[in-house]
Amino acid sequence: MNDPESRKIASPFAVTIGDPAGIGPEVIAKSWAVRKAQGLPPFFVIGNSRALSAVWDGPVIPIGGPDEALEAFDRGLPCLPIDMDGDIIPGQPNTDGAQCALHALEFGIGLAKNGAVAGLVTAPVGKSQLYSVGFTHPGQTEFIAERCGVARTNAVMMLAGPTLRVVPLTIHLPLAAVPDALSIDLIRTRSLVTAKGLTRNFGIEKPRIAVAGLNPHAGENGNMGREEIDIIAPAIQSLRDEGLNIDGPHSPDAMFHAAAREEYDAALCMYHDQALIPIKTLHFDTGVNITLGLPIVRCSPDHGTAFGIAGQNIANPGAMIAAIRMAEKAAQNRAARPDL
Repeated sequence: MNDPESRKIASPFAVTIGDPAGIGPEVIAKSWAVRKAQGLPPFFVIGNSRALSAVWDGPVIPIGGPDEALEAFDRGLPCLPIDMDGDIIPGQPNTDGAQCALHALEFGIGLAKNGAVAGLVTAPVGKSQLYSVGFTHPGQTEFIAERCGVARTNAVMMLAGPTLRVVPLTIHLPLAAVPDALSIDLIRTRSLVTAKGLTRNFGIEKPRIAVAGLNPHAGENGNMGREEIDIIAPAIQSLRDEGLNIDGPHSPDAMFHAAAREEYDAALCMYHDQALIPIKTLHFDTGVNITLGLPIVRCSPDHGTAFGIAGQNIANPGAMIAAIRMAEKAAQNRAARPDL
């Protein structure tokens, strides 16, 4: 059968624990607890089991490798253990926890690259803690791309929810630095990776991409800035000449209402908040960060460590559930299109 929905993924999914003091352990455990109701595929957590027991009294089953996760999954949350010194206190991150998060991430990437797991789902990490143990990347996305041998510009961060997918062209930059960071080549590269990623991970054969302008009203023909005229429009035209279904630049304030969202499969946005404000407004508890352009499936819940609520049993697992589910769909679609 060629329908990717009908394909069963033979391998489990690896879920890295993230910072043990954050809400990662809680939302992973809660996701396992509703696995049947939510129809989730088998997965296991890579991390220290003490982080799970600190926030959850459910069953945890130690495993020696991914192959053991399938048999254990219905009996308890399978855990591939990472040794960790020091205390685990929810809401109180430390360097030992950062080391655990980094080791779990390294381990998960290796398993995904080797094909031992169907995909990788990463719980949130605390960047300041990671920096204290030698981490030098802007985030997990860039770290995973490097470990997979993919250039940073070719690893595209997409935020996806039930009714909207957005790609921020620039990410963690001061707003004043965005205009100088834009270029025709950058827009072309991100657009091409996005189009292929929509086909490869979402099964959209002829993806439609809408591009936002940088300035209010998309510059109003140069009266509010020339980036649309000098950079964005030429990039779009060159891609259209090559057959890509892409249009814009659109006025950003009119791109995200319900009727507009029906006209495209993904919106390419010029900067961080232009993309993340609409996705978090629409899908705060179900948004997923999926990395396009990688040789592996990688998804993550679109939220942070939330140290302020860790250990209080109030964290919503919706985004983690959505990330696991999206990883499964991406793996199924990739299996249906091995040529991509």
